[in-house]
Amino acid sequence: MNIYRGIQNIKKQIISPILTIGNFDGVHLGHQALFKKIVARAKQIKGTSVVITFEPHPLKVLAPEKRPPLLTTFAQKIKLINKLEIDNVICVDFTRSFAAQNYREFIRNLLIDKINVKEVIVGHDFFFGRGREGNTQSLIKMGEEFGFKVVFLDPIELNGEIISSSLVRDQLKKGDVKKAAKYLGRLYSLEGKVINGFKKGSTIGFPTANIDVNDNLVPHTGVYVTLVHAHRKTYTGVVNVGYNPTFKRERLSIEAHIFDFSDNLYNEVVKIFFVDKIRDEITFASAEELKLRIQKDTLIAKDLVKRGQL
Repeated sequence: MNIYRGIQNIKKQIISPILTIGNFDGVHLGHQALFKKIVARAKQIKGTSVVITFEPHPLKVLAPEKRPPLLTTFAQKIKLINKLEIDNVICVDFTRSFAAQNYREFIRNLLIDKINVKEVIVGHDFFFGRGREGNTQSLIKMGEEFGFKVVFLDPIELNGEIISSSLVRDQLKKGDVKKAAKYLGRLYSLEGKVINGFKKGSTIGFPTANIDVNDNLVPHTGVYVTLVHAHRKTYTGVVNVGYNPTFKRERLSIEAHIFDFSDNLYNEVVKIFFVDKIRDEITFASAEELKLRIQKDTLIAKDLVKRGQL
């Protein structure tokens, strides 16, 4: 897969581009349906599949206070797209000057002059250009004017709900990582470096790795059954997301207790995959009560492993 950081880096003509455009945060099942459609269509006409996305997220530039917590970093998004057989990803540098283009300038400068698009496949609710002034009808008219085909994909639904990045975020904010995984088509994950913590876990017999994650969305506070990828292997574990109310911490922490693992992970990057939520975060009367509850949480997680549910 070719990755172009900025449209100015496209140095040669892309053959018969079949493309889609969007932020694609999370690369959920709805996004995946779009990507599969452009790949299939490109193969059909011996063309090239192209995904156009933006970095940073437009709201980070236009209204930082409204920017949602992201489901994927740019690097994670690219890795996920790469798995879907896309030929080219064009990452547009999203700036205020880029955002100031009206919808005709957006299409002409990006899709016509630079890419010479043959076909555009987007979702039913596609908007583009300054202030989202361009809509599906605008796109159809410009397709007729400049000679490219426009196809709109129906929304992808699951259990009567239209899959969207917002829907995935809502489930994670509630702690329903299991439902979020259904919409994503995979387990939700966070990646980060292991940092020094308060070491309270070790004192009660459950050493933990404290993870400093990026600014991606952290699921609701609570204890989760997880898979943890470290040292090129994947382990089972339990992760506590929260403020450790028993020890009156004020900073949100993500602490992973990894089963059958004793290596040093400090300063290494690990990846946590959220499987299911065991319980909400609880304030215990003592460290001994907390220890007994962690023992129970561990048994629940190991039982899931034994029954083949991980």
